Amino acid sequence: MSDPLTLTIIAIVVLLAFSGFFSGSETALTGASRPRMHQLASDGNRRAGVVSLLHAQQERLIGGILIGNNIVNILASALATSVMIQLFGDAGVAYATAGMTVLVVIFSEVLPKTYAIRHADDMALTVAPVIRVVVVLLSPLTKMVEIVVGAILRLMGEKINSAADQAREEELRGAIRLHSDTNTVAAHEGLMLGGVMDLDDVEVGEIMTHRMDVNMVDASLSPGEIVTQVLDCPHTRVPLFSGDPDNIIGVLHAKALLREVQNHDGHIDEMHISAVATEPWFIPESTDCLSQLHEFRDRREHFALVVDEYGSLQGVVTLEDIIEEIVGEIDDEHDIPVPGVRRQSDGSFLVDGRVTVRDLNREFDWGLSDDEASTIAGLVLHEARFIPEEGQSFAIGDLKVDVLRRSGNQLRQLRIKSRTSHPEPEPPAPPAA
Repeated sequence: MSDPLTLTIIAIVVLLAFSGFFSGSETALTGASRPRMHQLASDGNRRAGVVSLLHAQQERLIGGILIGNNIVNILASALATSVMIQLFGDAGVAYATAGMTVLVVIFSEVLPKTYAIRHADDMALTVAPVIRVVVVLLSPLTKMVEIVVGAILRLMGEKINSAADQAREEELRGAIRLHSDTNTVAAHEGLMLGGVMDLDDVEVGEIMTHRMDVNMVDASLSPGEIVTQVLDCPHTRVPLFSGDPDNIIGVLHAKALLREVQNHDGHIDEMHISAVATEPWFIPESTDCLSQLHEFRDRREHFALVVDEYGSLQGVVTLEDIIEEIVGEIDDEHDIPVPGVRRQSDGSFLVDGRVTVRDLNREFDWGLSDDEASTIAGLVLHEARFIPEEGQSFAIGDLKVDVLRRSGNQLRQLRIKSRTSHPEPEPPAPPAA
């Protein structure tokens, strides 16, 4: 075998090795964990910092790797074709095509990419400095490619940013769900992370305490009666109304009220209750929970009154209500877990119609839709499309809902039971002919 032929074969092997390096590097750098690289870079790992820098310039990274990979692949194929033609004549073109296809697929694509997938983080840290040099050297060509690709994409319609944002959110949600499936602790963490991401999709009207369940105090009562009612209330903040319950004139804080009692040496009748109350804060029921959380933080308040589009009081929402959307129900000594729900001996539940669908889903993992109604009674009305009578039953998903008590047009009490827990017996088979 002549020396030029030997050198050509050696060059082909080296080029295939470079091709494998580029292919494996692309898989490793795009598949490496960005959070881990960011954390390692924060801890002072310079290679991780290079990986993060390459991630930030992903289009240029991919462009540089692809250009380098195509150069070595085309050059290797050209050399192989030249060698095969020298050895076999015109038939060498077919031999070179078949042989290079096998070699490139196995040694330059499948093998390095498989290894890179299994060791993405470690390999990314190893190849990052070399790839950075390649990207810099090929940046003029990469820039030209970016300009051409950008022009073509603009001709196709520039909806890339919104689609990319949605894809990133879906990727994050998928990562959370994947993490949640590992163990019980991770499942709780996943629920909290999912709760944070859902805050901007949940309106305060869905999580508020309805006005029918809000303890309010009439300002026309004597100071002694007001103090008694506030102390009997399980909550520290109580709305104060004048005449009409919709006319909220202030919010009484139990601690401020007791401090005022102390200042008057127990002479409660001399107190001016309206002076103790703070100014009420009204918010629309359509406010999303994420915005309201920021408002609570910025205003350093924990309590807001929720009104509808006509200004009528609908209920109250607290900082605790929003936090519970993230961490789950927070019960103190005055709370009843899922108030309005009683478990029966047969496995069914007696549920007050005002219980929210979100509370039921969180407590029993029922998966009921809360898109059309916030309470279980509202969901039944939405599914029925009419106001049901007492004794009527409805199938909602895997649940059977019985209307037990109705007052006027309001569904007061329902019985909910799983339809799959006790399946109906199958009818007997017909007798043989």
